[in-house]
Amino acid sequence: MPRTLLEDEHWTKLLPILRDLGIYSKPNLRRILEGILYRIRTGIPWRDLPEYFGKYHTVYTAYNRWSEKGIFTAILKQLSQESDLEWVAIDGSYIRAHQHCASALSAQEDRAIGMSRGGRTSKIHLAVDAAGNPIEVIVTAGNIHDVTVAPELLDNINLAETELVNADKGYDSDRLREQIEQSGAKANIPYKSNRKEKNKDMDWYLYKIRHLVENAFCRLKHFRAIASRYDKLKRNFHSTVLLGCIVMWLPVKTHNLLEWIFTKQFRL
Repeated sequence: MPRTLLEDEHWTKLLPILRDLGIYSKPNLRRILEGILYRIRTGIPWRDLPEYFGKYHTVYTAYNRWSEKGIFTAILKQLSQESDLEWVAIDGSYIRAHQHCASALSAQEDRAIGMSRGGRTSKIHLAVDAAGNPIEVIVTAGNIHDVTVAPELLDNINLAETELVNADKGYDSDRLREQIEQSGAKANIPYKSNRKEKNKDMDWYLYKIRHLVENAFCRLKHFRAIASRYDKLKRNFHSTVLLGCIVMWLPVKTHNLLEWIFTKQFRL
């Protein structure tokens, strides 16, 4: 039996969410999901999945269908409802695209793969909360600058209760600072050395907490299918990254989960 990623307590947390999203709880549902997670952990081709998970085509078909319907995005939104948004940190990280994921697709299709001197790359733009848990993910080509994606990344987050947004000097933009301040938060972003403005309003102590987003990237890249991109479709690679974020959220205890378990036990 191969090593899987879903413990009983994690499955107990996921199952009611999957049901709410309209996924039928058939007997092999858990094994299918474990097969998907096994593939993104090891980075193996779908057809090399161990027989323990069933037919590889069944596992891949479920993954592709859920990816197309946005199921993984909905799961992450559900798990991150109780995020600690007092501080938010954002950053981007390059991902090398394997040669197999850059072929057999129409040139007009957005694959989110950019070409540079380092080869074909994609980029993950990530936002984490004050506890370092991922709350928003965007995937672009590797030649897209971080600051051009940051407005969309922050638009997808409710910053009403956020005091501070942490980012490195790559996000030094007057337009981005204005967007953050209009949301009621403070832009804790250092100025570039060629700017006339000085960093007099920087909170350097809280700026050090920006390492939480770097730690999140390190944890995500434990999954080999995230550290190197093998998915041809942009939405499938985005779903792969979302699954890594979901696995990071599963050990986190939430009030909604405790309430659901109490209600279930009371009914029994």
